[in-house]
Amino acid sequence: MPYLILILAVIAETIGTTALQASQQFTRLGPSLTVVVAYAISFFLLGWALKYMAVGVAYAIWSGLGIVLIAAIGYALFGQKLDMPALLGLSMILGGILVIHLFSQSAQH
Repeated sequence: MPYLILILAVIAETIGTTALQASQQFTRLGPSLTVVVAYAISFFLLGWALKYMAVGVAYAIWSGLGIVLIAAIGYALFGQKLDMPALLGLSMILGGILVIHLFSQSAQH
């Protein structure tokens, strides 16, 4: 259950960050409101996940997955290209998340 809550927090954060790009520096009302609501939901869910997970582990997963998803969305929706060092770094982030998930006993408290 904590991982589901954390994944929902990541999705909300990703929606908020995508809307942040679409808000054009908060000059468009709809995307600007989406930013505020999505981030509020994301932080609420992250806080809820912290009842069951260590803060460092939860934040590493939340921020790491958010980075990878936003990079993919930036590529797909906004035409932002990623070079080889960026792809290598993103793969290292994913690898770190997998190591935490698969091998760490610190994930739950």
